[in-house]
Amino acid sequence: MPTPAHIQHHDLPPIFALATGAGRAAIAIMRVSGADSETILRTLVGTPPPPRRASLRQIWRSAGQKDDHLDDAVVIWNPAPHSYTGEDSFELHLHAGPAIIAAVADALVATGARPAEAGEFTRRAFMHGRVDLTEAEGIADLIEAETDTQRRQALAQADGALSVLYKGWADRLRSVLAQQEALIDFPDEDLPTEVEDALLAEIKALQNEISHHLVDGERGERIRRGLVFTIVGPPNAGKSSLLNHLAERDAAIVSPIAGTTRDAIEITTTMAGIKVTLVDTAGLRETVDPIEAEGVRRAMFHVEHADCVVQMFAADTPPPKPIPNAIVVCNKTDLAPQPSGDIPPDALAISLQTGEGLSVLKKRLEAEAIKLTQGSGPPPLTQARHRAAAETAQQCLAAALSTSWPEIRGEELRQALRALGRLTGEIGVEDILDTIFGQFCIGK
Repeated sequence: MPTPAHIQHHDLPPIFALATGAGRAAIAIMRVSGADSETILRTLVGTPPPPRRASLRQIWRSAGQKDDHLDDAVVIWNPAPHSYTGEDSFELHLHAGPAIIAAVADALVATGARPAEAGEFTRRAFMHGRVDLTEAEGIADLIEAETDTQRRQALAQADGALSVLYKGWADRLRSVLAQQEALIDFPDEDLPTEVEDALLAEIKALQNEISHHLVDGERGERIRRGLVFTIVGPPNAGKSSLLNHLAERDAAIVSPIAGTTRDAIEITTTMAGIKVTLVDTAGLRETVDPIEAEGVRRAMFHVEHADCVVQMFAADTPPPKPIPNAIVVCNKTDLAPQPSGDIPPDALAISLQTGEGLSVLKKRLEAEAIKLTQGSGPPPLTQARHRAAAETAQQCLAAALSTSWPEIRGEELRQALRALGRLTGEIGVEDILDTIFGQFCIGK
């Protein structure tokens, strides 16, 4: 990836941070990058080891004086440009004692390095063209991944799956724009009509591909943030008991007293390798109690914003008005094997008391999680930023197709190209860099 021309990155000062987490451990990795990294390394260990070869060295506060031995560590020297950041950098694999880490940090400060800010190593990798913005976001998601599905998606993005797609569109759009400029610059050359027809056909093909990319059911964003399954129903339907069963712990208070749950209770679990937040809500009923009424209002809010709604009722009570697209669950079949009233034909009958039907319900919920996150085709969008830029590009291409003025069409194509450039960070990204890299942990 070419380095964005608007970003100045020459001779950035050296930075350092732990690349390993806090807490008791055997090894702590101190990462250093930036100008004068080699000088700093020579100060600490003397002659640097061969590039990219792990070597055991003694770490000194000042190697020349040999007056303060700090630790024995594995040292890896990575001269530019073959490093994560694209700068001269090195790693010290230290013993993880707090006193050792603090002493080495003091020695690094004494040599002119400063502690790194959140995401600064990856930001420098972007500035030196080692990764683009979508790959950097994939690295951040990979660090935060809690489930196997999140890991796979983040790893694909960090490896450039979205970059290849977006850069391919940009390359095709540049070719189209060059042809459009030729039509503008040489209007009197009597170019064959087939030239413009082919140009319009390629614009249409690009627009269709981007439109298809946008209509993905938000599956990438759902995998990244996790799904939300909201459990609703009248009081004493067994909502809190179901939450506890799915969570495999007593997360919510269960009581025979109607209206025990006044506010939404959220717990996070995994279904079919997918992160799912389960929301237990207040019982839905008419009430004059202002606190319970607020709980009912919040319950309806969670219904509106859920990826999936589980609507419960007790078999010994009339079924409630069905919620569209909800998974209907009839609980307490041990009390009333034949539920009163009409229920949907696909309703699931369970008994949280006896365990009847619970395995079937869990499989149904897992199937729903898979349906909401899996799909075919190109790699999915994972960020609202991606969706906004792709929508802009698609709209500009649609505008280009709707005009017969060559100059206006050319301008719309340029705007579409700028939108695609913002996806990968090639143009117009200064205002979002702090937001993106500020989400990283220190040391990455």
